[in-house]
Amino acid sequence: MWKRLSMLWMLVKGDARRLWLALRHPDAPAWLKVGTALLLLYLVSPFDLIPETIPFFGVVDDLVILPVAIRWMLDRLPAGLRADLDRA
Repeated sequence: MWKRLSMLWMLVKGDARRLWLALRHPDAPAWLKVGTALLLLYLVSPFDLIPETIPFFGVVDDLVILPVAIRWMLDRLPAGLRADLDRA
């Protein structure tokens, strides 16, 4: 189980790094900045899809939605920008 969690953490950490580099890139599309701002707003907002009062599932929705949304945004980047990120 710990091995799976550590592998998941490595993937999320790598995607977060790529998102940060994409945001700082001069060719970053405006929708990426808006999408990232909305993700951060969702993270800090008191409103969730599944409320935090439900013991286990309240936290799990944040742990699932955020990495999936980051990966989805990274997959929709222009090809030239993705190539630049892969080289970095």
